[in-house]
Amino acid sequence: MRIQFLNRNAKRAVKSAMKEFRASKRQRFIVSVLILSIGLFISEYFLGRSGIFMVFALSSLAAFFLYLSLYNDLEDNFYWQVFILPFFYSLAFGLFYLLVPARFLTRVVMTSLYALGLYSLFLSTNIFTVSSIRTIALLTSARTVSFAIMLLSYFFLSNVVFSLHINALFTLILVLAYTFPMVLASVWFYTLDRSLRANFIWTGSITLLLMQVALVLWFWASTPTLIALFITGMFYTLVGLSQAWFEKRLFRGVILEYFWVSAVAFFIFIAFSSWF
Repeated sequence: MRIQFLNRNAKRAVKSAMKEFRASKRQRFIVSVLILSIGLFISEYFLGRSGIFMVFALSSLAAFFLYLSLYNDLEDNFYWQVFILPFFYSLAFGLFYLLVPARFLTRVVMTSLYALGLYSLFLSTNIFTVSSIRTIALLTSARTVSFAIMLLSYFFLSNVVFSLHINALFTLILVLAYTFPMVLASVWFYTLDRSLRANFIWTGSITLLLMQVALVLWFWASTPTLIALFITGMFYTLVGLSQAWFEKRLFRGVILEYFWVSAVAFFIFIAFSSWF
């Protein structure tokens, strides 16, 4: 009888521990980040360029792990927009890996940066999900962190696309493939609207402008890094102005701030472009 009583207590203790682990979002985030970071390091360091297929798989896993971590919150309040940035952030880092020197220390640094950014992104996404139900004071910080990660991801993806040196049509298709969803996610950070139609005009207009910029840049004699830097600056300006509009703080000073960012990006681009 005593042994059975102890066994019951042990089972209850195990169930209680498992329940607490399942209830801890931070623990799920940490485990997810560790798995994805190790997978990214293995795919890039050991598989090399053939690991590009694993990069797409890891990007999908990033969205899947986020869903598992936020399952309870998303069960009754589902927002599919929360999966956009984790997917493209992982994809951007995985593809950009191919452009950096294949050194062990470089891989370790890149993997560490990826893990830090992904964990911050998971925390920010959790805030977005919960804030759609009730007001949270950390919403502004989550928006800032997510937008910074968005800019880094956009720069990496643009750098990769223009490094391929393919024809204009395929370049525009690739730019469209990541620009539209990333602009949509950036707008959603401030509207938290479930419907796609509500933000379609903003998203479509900004995407169209960025596509036109990308087409002009395809004909420009410059390096992929400079092109990616310039189009990311345009992304920052257009999306940033739209976010200021949603926050109802589109004042003269804010407009001038974004204007000067665009001007600096333009002059840097012109100054370091090839003219001969």
